[in-house]
Amino acid sequence: MDTMILVTGATGTIGGEVVRRLAARGEKVRALSRDPAKVGPAPGVEPVRGDYRDHGSLAAAMSGVTAAFLVGVPGPDAEHDQDLVAAARAAGVRRLVKLSAIATGDPEVGPAGRHHVVGERAVVDSGADWTLLRPSAFASNTLSWAGEIRAGKQVPNLTGDGLQGVVDPRDVSEVAVRVLVEEGHTGRTYTLTGPETISVPGQAAVLAEVLGLPVGVGELSPEQVRAHVRGWGVGEEAAEGFLTAFAFVRRGGNAVVTDDVPELLGRRARDYRQWAEEHRQAFTGG
Repeated sequence: MDTMILVTGATGTIGGEVVRRLAARGEKVRALSRDPAKVGPAPGVEPVRGDYRDHGSLAAAMSGVTAAFLVGVPGPDAEHDQDLVAAARAAGVRRLVKLSAIATGDPEVGPAGRHHVVGERAVVDSGADWTLLRPSAFASNTLSWAGEIRAGKQVPNLTGDGLQGVVDPRDVSEVAVRVLVEEGHTGRTYTLTGPETISVPGQAAVLAEVLGLPVGVGELSPEQVRAHVRGWGVGEEAAEGFLTAFAFVRRGGNAVVTDDVPELLGRRARDYRQWAEEHRQAFTGG
């Protein structure tokens, strides 16, 4: 039987790379996006329009699909995950791989720890062969510091000296591809981390060495963290949720390193320095 792999969130950090890697392998890929024009052209890739609230578009996207990579919308609304899984079940999709997050289900994380719980349960209960991917904090999150670094300003530290097993998004995408096309991953939950833990000051120090520029770190009080988060345009309840998650990291709750990436990929996971060296221009603009 011919295979067709659906990738949702096909223009995002992970989804876009999964599409590219699958296409490079010669797989038939259907790339779901609200704006299919943003899906880069590649042999074997079929861009399709879809919206998680448009059940008809999800049904059309799932038709004829044998495996699906599910990237939900971060936040407390779990209906989008349930709708994706319902469409997959109706279409008879045999394999589901869900992108979740580290520490999902841990009450100490606060509201953010519940964002993927309903979606994970829907995937597990779907009747399909399922795999859950729970990556740690992405190395690419520090791209948000580019403006401060170019302006010679301090980067904001929201998590103090809290250590995290920061993971390169490319490793997450490479794992996703392996799980989508290989057997032997049914019923598994993989926690994906880098090879070491690192804090915000540690990341800033690495960037300073890589860029040859000073990268100062601004230590923020809880009230300053709250004000910074509110600047993202979120409400008070969401801001408090972020504060709880950041406090979890501060006290070492996310200081986790696993062997899942090296065991799945047969090599050492990329560390933050490797990521920074390969993304130097994103910070310098050169």
